[in-house]
Amino acid sequence: MSYVTIIGLAAAAITTISLFPQLLKVWKTKSTKDISLGTFLLFCGGVLLWFIYGVLLNDLPIMIANSLGFIQGLIILIFKIKYK
Repeated sequence: MSYVTIIGLAAAAITTISLFPQLLKVWKTKSTKDISLGTFLLFCGGVLLWFIYGVLLNDLPIMIANSLGFIQGLIILIFKIKYK
């Protein structure tokens, strides 16, 4: 594995983990009043496009980070709608 891939995987891990505390907080408190629907809609759209870009380039770090980021963002969006 090249150092470039290792750096990409490290970046993927850090950025993917960054949404996890928010997801846990929403799950525990059942409150999304301070979360912007627009921000998470844009976020999900952006990471979905990044995922597609990663697929087109066959770039594993981009695909992993953005598929996991999309899933987390989508769960937060679902909670946002559910706990409105």
